[in-house]
Amino acid sequence: MRYISTRGGAPALGFEDVLLAGMAADGGLYVPETWPNPSAKDLGDLAGRPYAEQAAAIMSPFLGDCIDKAALQALLADAYAGFDRRHIVPLKQIGPRLWLMELFHGPTLAFKDLALQVLGRLLDHVLKRRRERITIVGATSGDTGSAAIEACRDRAAIEVFILHPLGRVSEVQRRQMTTVDAPNIHNVAVEGTFDDCQDLVKALFADRAFREELRLGAVNSINWARIAAQIVYYVAAGLALGAPHRPVAFAVPTGNFGNVYAGYAARAMGLPVERLIVGSNRNDILARFLASGELATAPVEASLSPSMDIQVSSNFERALFDLYDRDGPALAAAMTEFRRGGRLRVGEARWRRATAIFSGFRLDDPGTLAAIAAIYKSTGELVDPHTAIAIAAAQGWDGPKDVPVVALATAHPAKFPEATWRATGLRPALPEHLAGIFEKPERVEVLANDIARIKSFIRDRHSQRSAA
Repeated sequence: MRYISTRGGAPALGFEDVLLAGMAADGGLYVPETWPNPSAKDLGDLAGRPYAEQAAAIMSPFLGDCIDKAALQALLADAYAGFDRRHIVPLKQIGPRLWLMELFHGPTLAFKDLALQVLGRLLDHVLKRRRERITIVGATSGDTGSAAIEACRDRAAIEVFILHPLGRVSEVQRRQMTTVDAPNIHNVAVEGTFDDCQDLVKALFADRAFREELRLGAVNSINWARIAAQIVYYVAAGLALGAPHRPVAFAVPTGNFGNVYAGYAARAMGLPVERLIVGSNRNDILARFLASGELATAPVEASLSPSMDIQVSSNFERALFDLYDRDGPALAAAMTEFRRGGRLRVGEARWRRATAIFSGFRLDDPGTLAAIAAIYKSTGELVDPHTAIAIAAAQGWDGPKDVPVVALATAHPAKFPEATWRATGLRPALPEHLAGIFEKPERVEVLANDIARIKSFIRDRHSQRSAA
């Protein structure tokens, strides 16, 4: 398996190098040169198998000879051993054709654990074999940071710097990052939005000298390994509901497009995905694009679903790459136009191709609170704001009535107790392993939205650790 950049200006790489690089040197994102194409029988044979075995079968083609199958199976079994559900991603039926897939049973109570517990172990495996070190730099709108920290803490070959927007994540999300007492973990609260954090990370990777000096790597969903691991739960849900002989639809709450892109990848591999419904909050750049064909930025507004408070969806570039017929230079020019003016019209034909696969859905804060209350009243399920948007999006889809719709539950409601309290008068308790999080001291540096200051901080901390 070889990987190519969406912008066509970087060399094709194997999985190991893509894993360590994260972003391509030309500023693009890596995608497979060709999609794995398992037969319907191959997919069907995975039905009913343990999740880790399904993951090994789905991920193996993407990894090539990076790791042998037995070692991969052992790595995946270890990655999911700490999840508190035997089925890892349990499905619950909550309506005549509506299913809820719970993705929050990992150590940090968010869907990011499903990929990052794997990514941390893959990085460790490759770095130990190569006798190399790496500096992870990531931006988070809430959940990626804590999941990455949990996956990479105390790993000798990995230094981790996570940027989050000051005051724009929930208290639980923040404390899951800042209370981790591990010498290789460094938290930065940036005076800005998530998009500012993401732009800072991209600028660090774009500085080739800095990137090589500190050997930067990525844990955001720009890292292909995360997408590969997330494909698995789409396949698992589809098989549980009758695929490959029956189509299935998915409603996905998303800001950076990584989660829903994994569903797109599952479809490209042969899973019969009828529709991917993109759920947005008031930061609705994706919903507006799907309604109009124009990608247009707007100011980021704080919401009850902070993990989706994003107006530049990085992973959408991967979908655009296919819409531009995998013409890297043409997409590079389009992305330059978008970044320069904040607008991009992709043309009627490309927009129609996108809307043949994706539907958009938008729900503001009052609508989200109403959805949480209605879901609790009708099903007894207490859900977080992101999951409420997914369920509302699924309920609003007018597709074929015989096609099941799976709404992705991306976070435990205890991560957003204020929202559930406002909607229902209930505050869900944190699981026992996080019960003392509010009493622990926090370790975080507040920095301006300034690339020179961020570089200086990373260099200083890196030097201190190297000298220790």
